[in-house]
Amino acid sequence: MPAPAGTARPTTAHAAQPPGERALRLVHSAPAAGPAHPEQRGRPGDGLLRAGDRVALVAPAGPVAPGMLRAGTAWLEAWGLEVVHGKHVSDTHPTLPHLGGTDADRAADLTEALTDPATTAVFCARGGYGCQRVLDLVDWTAVEHAEPKAFIGSSDTTVLHDRLNRLGRRTWFGPMPATPAFVHDGAARDHLRRALFTGDPGPYRGTALVPGTATGPSTGGTLTLLDTPPPPGAIVWLEDVDEAPYRLDRTLTALLRRGWFNDVAGLVLGSFTGCGDHADVHAVLHDRLAGLGIPIVADVPFGHCAAQRTIPLGTTVHLDQATVTIAG
Repeated sequence: MPAPAGTARPTTAHAAQPPGERALRLVHSAPAAGPAHPEQRGRPGDGLLRAGDRVALVAPAGPVAPGMLRAGTAWLEAWGLEVVHGKHVSDTHPTLPHLGGTDADRAADLTEALTDPATTAVFCARGGYGCQRVLDLVDWTAVEHAEPKAFIGSSDTTVLHDRLNRLGRRTWFGPMPATPAFVHDGAARDHLRRALFTGDPGPYRGTALVPGTATGPSTGGTLTLLDTPPPPGAIVWLEDVDEAPYRLDRTLTALLRRGWFNDVAGLVLGSFTGCGDHADVHAVLHDRLAGLGIPIVADVPFGHCAAQRTIPLGTTVHLDQATVTIAG
């Protein structure tokens, strides 16, 4: 995935103005009477968000546009959340402008957010590139011993999802607050809210590229950012952006040669926006993956697309022909 495309593509189908943008400050307090989500349910410790919860907004990858940061923060506050910005969320690396601050500072912000006992969720502001550079600088021992919390990000944050899932943490792959995919796409934003506040984002439907059923732990993300092989019996979600069909072929072939898919139980293929003609992309996916002999669902609307669905990682899902549901 090319670095400039690391953040979800701008979408305008559900554009809306953020509610009451305010001047940027370190801590953004939630509205005093912020209403709970109408579908909110559950008890403390269930991993769901509630009005009044304190959430962190950090930038582990690329630099964040100030206007997008203000707008995304305003939407989160409209959900009734108290938003705390990482100390370096607005930084840009002194010599590498494609990065949001130094590696050490981005890693420190992420570690602090993931271990803060007062924080119930960590939102990545945007993607781009940079998460691989901080992966070995985060204090994962401290994270492992901290209270679990929701983690939200997509695209370049794929490697962070993988590490958290291996610690037994459930994460959400969806639109990030300081991007057009969150600020300007109401359908994507609302689905993320539903996932976070109810834990039940509903069934995911596509087309059966290879019919079948499977149940297993959910993992994956952006195809060209995959690294460590998934756990045995996994259901792997794959999407990407701005990768020509031959480059998708090259990535999949390299993973196949490494045995990356050997123990996978099923695949869920999302959007491949900007990757060429739909038929050409499908031809590559079918050619490289159908021979695995496992069920494959294609065209599920997640990833770098309009009205993207937020998907669960690190939890058990059930794949049945053209539908995927959360199983536990």
